[in-house]
Amino acid sequence: MEQKLTIEQIQNFKGKYPKQLWYLFFSEMWERFSFYGMRGMLVIFMVNQLMMNDEVANLQYGATQAFVYAFTFVGGLFADKILGYRKSLFWGGILMIVGSVILAIDPKQFFFIGIGFTIIGTGFFKPNISTMVGKLYKDDDNRRDAGFSLFYAGVNLGALIGGYLCIAVANGNMLSSIVPLHLRWNVAFGFASIVMIISLLTFVQTQKSLGEIGLSPLLDLESSKKKTYEYLTYIGSILVIPVIILLVSNSKYTDIFMYIIGPCSLLYLLYEMKNFSLKENKKLIAALVFILFSIVFWAFFEQSGGSLSLFAASNLENTVLGIKLDPNGVNNSANSLFVIAFAALVGLVWLWMSKRKIEPNTVVKFGLGFLFLAGGFWIFYYTKFFADANGITSLDLFTFGWFVITFGELCLSPIGMSIMTKLSPAKLQAVMMGMWFLASAYGQYFAGLLGANIAVASENATNVEKLMVYADGYKQLAIYALIAGLLLIVISPWVKKLMQEVK
Repeated sequence: MEQKLTIEQIQNFKGKYPKQLWYLFFSEMWERFSFYGMRGMLVIFMVNQLMMNDEVANLQYGATQAFVYAFTFVGGLFADKILGYRKSLFWGGILMIVGSVILAIDPKQFFFIGIGFTIIGTGFFKPNISTMVGKLYKDDDNRRDAGFSLFYAGVNLGALIGGYLCIAVANGNMLSSIVPLHLRWNVAFGFASIVMIISLLTFVQTQKSLGEIGLSPLLDLESSKKKTYEYLTYIGSILVIPVIILLVSNSKYTDIFMYIIGPCSLLYLLYEMKNFSLKENKKLIAALVFILFSIVFWAFFEQSGGSLSLFAASNLENTVLGIKLDPNGVNNSANSLFVIAFAALVGLVWLWMSKRKIEPNTVVKFGLGFLFLAGGFWIFYYTKFFADANGITSLDLFTFGWFVITFGELCLSPIGMSIMTKLSPAKLQAVMMGMWFLASAYGQYFAGLLGANIAVASENATNVEKLMVYADGYKQLAIYALIAGLLLIVISPWVKKLMQEVK
């Protein structure tokens, strides 16, 4: 019966959430466990195991994460034109499993090979599951934002567990009596592979409930021709992995790639815009405003995997409210914990304001996101006034900084995914979702550059001097975030006009 569901039947669901959202929630939750578990280990692994200096590790981190998100644009494009969302997601999941298994076997020797598979896999997986969430709702369904907020909670539940567990095991702060010292990193990467298998099995077992959603756009073609296009996509994605390994392992090549992929994606969008009306194109321009500002937001926010990881390792205590915790684990997972705890509350606040007709529009919400981001980085800066003689400062205060930043993320990220689906024409939704994640790629890329600059300034410094350099760097980021937020609020009336009826 479930196979025969039409999109109309799915979208006419009763209650707050469609049942299919829960299936996608759990698939995404386990995939994000894998992704954030690996992400939280990268810089520490590169410094402690591959013996890179802090500057190189930051650049490599930025390059790795930039390629992960850049290929979501490519994955969205192939899903729209050839594979469909489902096959794209499945193929991406297979590649991610292969990559994490390679890392679990020998992370030192096969580091960049495993990363190469993971990058291409995430590119096929990530944008398409988000797009399928959007397809569960009619265009004018006001329950869409609530659906994306729940989906975002799944993202963060996976990030919370994976972000803490993997690095804590690798550092010997969890399961140290079970996992031998020489296998800690193997086991930590192994967790990522196991949960990715769970993610893919969850999707495979529940995809029939999606009806027509996510099927191949080439169903009208004869079977042999359709399969040819699909097999060429699979083969091409494997053949490109050695190229990705070369690009990621050399940050100079990453620079060249990032100079090319962004302008090319914009040119492609301009090419597609000629097929749409002026009204639709105005909405696409509004979407680009959100995309450009999100680059700045993620460049600052994603210090979490780069400079803040090194800051946590060298300059933070190991207790929160008297409880002994891994500082890197806290850095990786505190934000996710706060998202889970407060996402529903923020949603209720928006509903309360909406009933009283005082809810800020989406652009102003984005601006508020930057103001909270500025507040959090100001707190990171302020930790220097609580340091001891060895340059070790308060993990409590650092965690509070993440508490403040979380409200900034809740003003921006779940709403951002939703607004991309609202502002995009149906035929361009996966591409626009890919561009949303491509903005994250540029954010990650610039995050690596910012982190590397901080690392250069603190090279050969004592731990106290390093603390001061990092803290002063975070003060600068706080100021820039404040300026960006105020600018967004100022231009919000103009962007609101471009968005037309979309709220």
